[in-house]
Amino acid sequence: MMQTLVLLLLQAAYVVGCGVPAVPPQPSRVVNGEDARPHSWPWQISLQVKHGSRYHHTCGGTLVAPRWVLTAGHCIWPGDVYRVVLGEHDMSLQEGSEQIRDILRIVVHPDWDIDHVADGNDVALLKLDKSPVMTDSVAVACLPEDGQILPHGAPCYITGWGNLYTHGPMPDKLQQALLRVVEHSVCSRSDWWGVNVKRTMICAGGDDVSGCNGDSGGPLNCPGQDGRWYVQGVTSFVSSRVCNEPRKPTVFTRTSAFSQWLHQVPPPSTSTQYLSWTSSC
Repeated sequence: MMQTLVLLLLQAAYVVGCGVPAVPPQPSRVVNGEDARPHSWPWQISLQVKHGSRYHHTCGGTLVAPRWVLTAGHCIWPGDVYRVVLGEHDMSLQEGSEQIRDILRIVVHPDWDIDHVADGNDVALLKLDKSPVMTDSVAVACLPEDGQILPHGAPCYITGWGNLYTHGPMPDKLQQALLRVVEHSVCSRSDWWGVNVKRTMICAGGDDVSGCNGDSGGPLNCPGQDGRWYVQGVTSFVSSRVCNEPRKPTVFTRTSAFSQWLHQVPPPSTSTQYLSWTSSC
C-alpha cells in the first residue's frame, strides 16, 4: 500500500530528532549577515553542478529526511549533473565532516515554470543515492504543519554561501543572517512586491539584510515553540537590481503551502528520473 511521501519525511525526521542541532546557532550580532558557527545548521547542504571535471556550488538546500533534500525548482536544469555535499562549512578546506552523495532522483513541482518565476511552485525534492551518516555536522530539519502561517516580525535565519552583496564574492564559510517575516498584506503592497508575491510564498528581511545569488534553494530557518528549527521557506528570488533593495524582501517558497504536493509525489523509483517541467537567487 502506497504511503505518502510527506508522512515518510516527517516520520523519518522525528526518528532522528529533527531540528535540534548538536551545535546551537550563534545569535546574529550584525546587520547584514556573518559567518555561521561551524555546523550549527547541520541540515544545510551545498548543491553542486558539474562543469568539466569539477563540481561547483550552485544552490543551497535542506536535508528533510535521511535521503531527501528540499531545494528550489529553478536550481535544476535538465541535462546537468549534480551532487549534494552535506556537513560542509568552509568550502576552502577539507574539514573531515563533509559527506558527498549522488542524486538518484529529482522531482520538480510540475507547475514550476522558469519563464514565470512569480507564479510560484519554485520547489523540488532530491533523492540521495544513499543516506548520509547522521553526525553533529549532518542532521535533518523539521517540516512545518500544513498551512502554517508565521506572524509578521517572526525571527528567522537565512543560511547559505550566496554572494556577500550584489555582484560580490561568494564566501568560503557558511553565512547566516537574521530575517524577520514580512506578512503577505505588507509584502504584496504595490510599492513592495505587489502581485509578484503569492500566498504560497513567504517574505522576510529587506533593506540592509537579504538573500543573494547563490542562496537559492536554501532554507528559511525558523524556531518553533517546541525548541526545534523548522524550514518554513525555500529561497526563491530577490530583486533583479540589487539583493538588498528597500521594500523588496527576500521571497521564499512557503513550505507549509506544499504539503498536498508532497503527499502526491510518487514513491521513489530505482532509476534517475526527471518529471516533466519546463531566475532567481
